[in-house]
Formats: sequence, structure tokens, C-alpha cells
Amino acid sequence: MDALEDKKGEDILLIDIKEIASFTDYFVICTGTSGRMLDALAQSVQETIRDQHKKKGRIEGQSHDGWMVVDFGDVVVHLFSPDQRDYYKLEELWEQGKVLLKVQ
Repeated sequence: MDALEDKKGEDILLIDIKEIASFTDYFVICTGTSGRMLDALAQSVQETIRDQHKKKGRIEGQSHDGWMVVDFGDVVVHLFSPDQRDYYKLEELWEQGKVLLKVQ
């Protein structure tokens, strides 16, 4: 989460979905205001988790599409442009999950 905050990620949400999903335990959802920012957020998260927790993450998606995913297996980080986040509404789709942290 600090890696996202340090790169000025906005509206950061950590959701525990392990009781309702079999493919991961947690979703992190974050908004970046530009393609360049989405790239920086993805790189920062990937490097921070690799350095601190020795876990490799795989980046999927392109910043110009407005949605990137960094998949660490048990944690999946979704990085959205404001428009794409509003369109896909993952928070609503996974509303049965437990919100553990919300950073405006």
C-alpha cells in the first residue's frame, strides 16, 4: 500500500475476498490519473513486493487501456484510470468481500 501512496495513487482499497473467491485472497484497487502514473504504480508495486517479500508479480494490461493488473497469486493489484474504474466498478462486483483498508 505504501508503494501506491508514495507514487500518488488515489482511492486505494484493500478487500479480503478469500471467503468468496478461490483464485486469490485479496484485491487491491487503486486509481492513477494518467497512463504514465499507472505504469509507475505497477512498477513500484512490483519492485516493492519483490524486494520486501521476495515474491514475483506479473504485470498484465497496458496503461493506455486504463486498467493494469499486478498478480502476485494471493494478492491481485488492480490499477485503473478514473473512467475505467467507474465503468468496471470492481468494488460493487466484490461487495461481499471485507474492506480491510481504504485510503482516500
